[in-house]
Amino acid sequence: MAKDSDARSQGLRRGITNYGDVDFGFFLRRSFASSMGYSAAMLERPIVGICQSTSGFNNCHRHMPELIEAVKRGVLSAGGLPIDFPTISLGEVFLVPTSLKYRNLMSMDVEEMIRAQPMDAVVLVGGCDKTVPAQLMGAASANIPSIQLVTGPMSTNKFHGERLGACTDCRRFWGRYRAGEISQGEVRAVENRLATTSGTCAVMGTASTMASVAEALGMMPPGAAAYTASDSERLRIGEETGRVAMELVKSKICPSDVMTQAAFENALRVLLAIGGSTNAIIHVTAIAGRLGVEIDLRRLNELSDTTPVLIDLKPTGSYYMEDLAAAGGIPAVMRELAPLLNLDCLTVSGNTIRDQINAWDKWVDRNVIRTLENPLQPEGGLIAVFGNIAPNGAILKRSAASPELFESEGRCVVFNSLEDLATRIDDPNLEVTPNDILVLKNAGPSSDAAMPEAGYLPIPQKLARAGIKDMIRISDARMSGTAYGTIVLHVSPDSVSGGPLSVVQTGDRIRLSVKEKRLDVLLDDQELKARLDHPESQSARVVNRRGYGWLYDTFITQADKGCDFEFLRNSLATFDTRD
Repeated sequence: MAKDSDARSQGLRRGITNYGDVDFGFFLRRSFASSMGYSAAMLERPIVGICQSTSGFNNCHRHMPELIEAVKRGVLSAGGLPIDFPTISLGEVFLVPTSLKYRNLMSMDVEEMIRAQPMDAVVLVGGCDKTVPAQLMGAASANIPSIQLVTGPMSTNKFHGERLGACTDCRRFWGRYRAGEISQGEVRAVENRLATTSGTCAVMGTASTMASVAEALGMMPPGAAAYTASDSERLRIGEETGRVAMELVKSKICPSDVMTQAAFENALRVLLAIGGSTNAIIHVTAIAGRLGVEIDLRRLNELSDTTPVLIDLKPTGSYYMEDLAAAGGIPAVMRELAPLLNLDCLTVSGNTIRDQINAWDKWVDRNVIRTLENPLQPEGGLIAVFGNIAPNGAILKRSAASPELFESEGRCVVFNSLEDLATRIDDPNLEVTPNDILVLKNAGPSSDAAMPEAGYLPIPQKLARAGIKDMIRISDARMSGTAYGTIVLHVSPDSVSGGPLSVVQTGDRIRLSVKEKRLDVLLDDQELKARLDHPESQSARVVNRRGYGWLYDTFITQADKGCDFEFLRNSLATFDTRD
């Protein structure tokens, strides 16, 4: 047996378990691999790991076994050995307090399993909201050849002749129920028709946004973001992904080669043009931070003011993800944006963004994908606002907001916690008018709530039943990408960490200016400082004393830093796993 002391050799020889004798370690590894029925010839092949996140608590991923088999076909046909391995999974609606709290844990799982196990490249298979960001964060830190594959969005369905898809329509019908427009029996009937297939939400929510961002970054094959989970094209994309993974073994293109500063600007342009989820700002910032790339919210505003919204998808527009796939997909969107993009950015396929969009089918459905000259909206879907409430910024999805509220001043009605919100929002004695501004505090990343999607504060029931559909709402929480309304989110620093939002009181007046990108409580500097020096309503933080809860409470960063752990940022400053 040849001496093999290189722990970074190809295939099964890569990273031999340390028993103090490399030859024995390789002998033992082959012995145990043989117990799984692999032939000696198969064990000589390069290995493509398939990082998969199947879980009975993740409805988005229930078709993943079939998708993994498609990836394996692609790897085998290209001469590799595919080996799938599990990581934790993040089913958005099944986690308490919120899936964001566990995104970093999953990223660490992905990073360490990629690094610890013998693989020459890895396919990342995920879909649900925080899963794709976690996988890209982990792969960025491990920095071996990697390619993303998403599970795809759900197909739509119908109820009483009306087309439905999770989850913008979920919120629309729930709003009608709260307003007394439909009965409990009717909303229960709708419940069974909103999400009827495997896959992620059918609209441009966080899952589809992150799929689109991954494609725009160059981390997926072209067209891979939009096809539905149930479409046979999804399986062909899976097979192609496996084949490309084997090309990555040869090219050794790594995440740090693809996800550059220029690529992140492309991703932000696409995010703005698709009217994507506010959550994507946190996730893109976290992914970029792993590679030492900083996302500047003021630069985001510059991009947003020069990037129109081009696609007519819910929650910003009328259509669904399956319509985007049929209309030309993300490559068609990027072709429209070409004058604004960095077209020489490298992709995992080994070609450039320019190559990919030039090779794509030229047909486009203009009902779904508009031109730069005839956009759905003239400016980008997201902006950052700054002011004495949000010194480090906050995010507004202006493409899903009410323009008549863009320049507003109003009295605020403050809720000090999620519990306070739940107790009082529908109280008929709540002193609130349509012109007031609802404020939720103590729901940011530093809080016990761990920044849930609670920023979509419901319209107080007495106002909803009077026909009010939108109000300005402000919080340090997040909201679902499927939501809509004039909602300012991710206020940084958050309340629990002592940010200025913590001392805003009911009766204070707040001014929002989208034109100026400002958000301010109308207090003089002296009064604001006095309150910050003597806070009265700041929530007491219960710090965990063990396990992951302690890790989270000790190291979580604010929203403007991506809510990552500080010690995980700029991973490549300390090591590089490439040969």
